[in-house]
Amino acid sequence: MATSMSKFGRLYWGGFCAAKHTFHNNKATFCSSAKKGLIVGVYEKENQEEGFELTSVGAQFDQSSQGKLAQLLNIAGPTVKKGKTKLLYGVHEDYNSVAVVGLGKATAGYDEDEEVDTKKENIRAAVAAGVKQLRESGVRDVDVDPCSDAEAAAEGATLALYSYDELKEQNKRKKLVNLSVHGGNGRDEESWQRGLTLGNCQNFARTLMEMPANYLTPTKFAEMTGQKLQPLQNVTVTAHTKHWATQNKMEAFLSVAKGSDQLPVFLEIKYSGGESENEPLVLVGKGVTFDSGGISIKPASNMDLMRGDMGGAANVASAMVAIATLKLPINVIGLIPLCENLINGQANKPGDVVRAMNGKTIQIDNTDAEGRLILADALCYACAKLQPRAVVDLATLTGAVDVALGSGATGMFTTSTNLWQNMQKAGIRTGDRVWRMPLYEHYTKQINESQLADLNNIGKHGRSAGACTAAAFLKEFVTCKDWAHMDIAGVMENKDEIPYLGKGMSGRPMRTLVEFVAGMASKQ
Repeated sequence: MATSMSKFGRLYWGGFCAAKHTFHNNKATFCSSAKKGLIVGVYEKENQEEGFELTSVGAQFDQSSQGKLAQLLNIAGPTVKKGKTKLLYGVHEDYNSVAVVGLGKATAGYDEDEEVDTKKENIRAAVAAGVKQLRESGVRDVDVDPCSDAEAAAEGATLALYSYDELKEQNKRKKLVNLSVHGGNGRDEESWQRGLTLGNCQNFARTLMEMPANYLTPTKFAEMTGQKLQPLQNVTVTAHTKHWATQNKMEAFLSVAKGSDQLPVFLEIKYSGGESENEPLVLVGKGVTFDSGGISIKPASNMDLMRGDMGGAANVASAMVAIATLKLPINVIGLIPLCENLINGQANKPGDVVRAMNGKTIQIDNTDAEGRLILADALCYACAKLQPRAVVDLATLTGAVDVALGSGATGMFTTSTNLWQNMQKAGIRTGDRVWRMPLYEHYTKQINESQLADLNNIGKHGRSAGACTAAAFLKEFVTCKDWAHMDIAGVMENKDEIPYLGKGMSGRPMRTLVEFVAGMASKQ
C-alpha cells in the first residue's frame, strides 16, 4: 500500500516568514548578533577611468554617513573590480564594517554570446563575495543592498553561505549569518523574499546531494522531502511502495532496485495551484541514491561522488518546495523513482532482459546505464496515468554530456521548440544555462538494434554520442507531445567555476526549473 502525507498550512517553511533569516546549511533560524555589517554595491565608471558610482541605496547610506563611505572608499582606492570586495571600518555607527562590492558596469544586461543576464550574475557574485568576507571577519548580522535586483542579491547571499558540515564537530562548522535587505521599497522586500526562497531551495537540493548514501536512503529521501512539503498549501505527497510498483508492472525500475537491500520508493508529489481542470506539468527526477554501477562496476576513484546520482530527484523535490512556497498558479506533479544501484545475488546482469510498464522489453548490456531504466517506467506512468500538459525529466544520466558541455550548461533534449525556448529564457534569467542537443532518428536506430529485446539500454557504438543515445532511449517511453530531457551530469558538481557556489554538489539547475515553471504558469 502507498503511504500518503498531506497538510494544508501556512505559506512559508523554515525562516521564510520574515525579512530576517539566519542561514546555516539549508536551515533558517532567528538570532541576534553582536557584530553587524552592511553590503553596499558600486558600479564601474563607463569610460574606464578610475572611480565608482554608488547604487541608489548606497548613495542614501553615504548621505546618512555624512559622506564618510565615499571618503573612505577613495582613500582605500576607489576602483572596486567586478566580483571583488573592499572592507571598510568606522563608516557608520550602526555597522562594525561595510563591505563595498563591485557590480561591474551599470549598463550590463543580456549578453547574447554568453546567453546570460550579466547584470544579475554580477549582483549574485558581488553579494556572495561580500557576505563571505563579512562572515570571515566575524560579522554575524548582515544587511544587504538590493543592488537594483533584490532577488539576485538574496540568491547570491544564501547560496554563498551554504556549507554541508552537519556531520562535523561544532567548532568546525561555518558560523551562522543573519541576513536582511537594506533600504529599498516594498517591491524590493517581495523580490528579496523570492530570492531567499529560490536560494534556500537550491541549498536543500545541495544537502540532499551531499548527504552520504548511508544517511540518505530512498526511504530517508522521501521522509525529508515530505517534511519540507508538509506545511505548504495544496500539496499532497505519496510514497508508493515496492508492492505498488509491482502492481503497475514497473519491472525496469524494480530490476535496478533489487540489487540493494534498501527498499525502493516511488515518490509522487502533487501541487494543485491552478484551475482543477488544467492539465498538470509533470517533472520527473532520477533518484538513484547511490550508484556503484552494479556488475558493470564503476572505477573506485571518485565513486564517492555517486551519492549525488540522485541530483535529478533533488532538483525536482526542491523545485516542488519552491513552486508551492511561491504559490505559482499552475498544477504540477513531481515523480521521483528512488532506489540504489548495488550488487548482490539478485542484481541485474549484462544480457538480462526486463519489461517496462508500456510492455517494451529492454536488453541490459550495461548495468551502469540504470538511470534510464528507472526513468523509463516513470515516463510511462506520467504519460499513461496523468494526462500531462508536458513532461520534463532531469537526471545525472551520462558522463558523455559532461565531456560535451562540462559545467557550462545543462544538456537539453526535447520534442518541443516551445519547451526549449521557455527553458532557454529561464536559464538566461537565472544564470544557469541550458543548451539544446539533438534527438535525431540516427540515435534512435542505435538503441533499437537489440539481439534479445525491443531495445538495448546502451547504443550499439558504446560511448559514442552517449548522451544522445540515452535521450533517444527515453524517448521510446514518451507518448505525450511535449517532452524534454535534461542531462545534468555535467553540472552536478561545482569546482569553483561559479563564484557564488562553493565547491561540492551544486543543486543545479533548480532555479532554472522553477523559473521555467513560473513562465509556463503565466502562459496558462
